Amino acid sequence: MKHSVETSWRGNMLFEATVSGHPVLMDAATAAGGADQGARPKELMLAALAGCTGMDVVSILKKMRIDLDGLNIRVDGDVTEEHPKHYNRMHITYEFKGKDLPIEQLKKAIDLSQERYCGVSAVYRKTMEVTYEIVIIQ
Repeated sequence: MKHSVETSWRGNMLFEATVSGHPVLMDAATAAGGADQGARPKELMLAALAGCTGMDVVSILKKMRIDLDGLNIRVDGDVTEEHPKHYNRMHITYEFKGKDLPIEQLKKAIDLSQERYCGVSAVYRKTMEVTYEIVIIQ
């Protein structure tokens, strides 16, 4: 299997990628010469991790017959000071919403995602530390 993404320069620092048939705009901050018309490419790495593991966790919990009222995922990335600036650590906060959610099954679903199913996490863990925490809101 092979994935491809087409990306076109739209002027100045603005680029438009077509991902799975959907447009994704990327731009630099105004301080870096852009017009702030899109996401920063590096931050899309955080979004990719959140989306990948989130889809896994929701799917696994559905198979476990655990009903959620909501799930928010925050990914924080620590950026190096030297060039090329890159992430050297990512931390995921899974914020589950629901009543009487079983913490052990939530943890199992996350561990399965992180260790077996999430391809984004698998690649990132080869180059940096990826940690997580669970928050439950009833």
